[in-house]
Amino acid sequence: MIPCRTLAGLFGLLLAVAAHAQPVGAPAAAGNGAGADATGQAATADDRAWRDTAAYPFAAWADTALRLELVAKAMQLREYCANRRVPDEFVRERLRRFSVLSGRQEDCRSLLDY
Repeated sequence: MIPCRTLAGLFGLLLAVAAHAQPVGAPAAAGNGAGADATGQAATADDRAWRDTAAYPFAAWADTALRLELVAKAMQLREYCANRRVPDEFVRERLRRFSVLSGRQEDCRSLLDY
């Protein structure tokens, strides 16, 4: 009896996987003509509006992750700035690289903003 139940279970699993793997029909092709041109112009006019996120109460995850990454790098750079054993050229190079990431001119004082 147990082998029959096992085979029935495996067969059911196989059917579920096969049903899930069925390809979905291709989307309908867009028509060519005057109507398509009018909708294309309307779509380009609405392109900016559909990505507007000004009303979002929270920032996007990518933006939050970037800010946290900048905070971590700024904390490390503050340690480099405070440690007199770290060569000045090394600190200047790291600050230059950090300026590229942050998008503003950075120095040891500006790191206090983070």
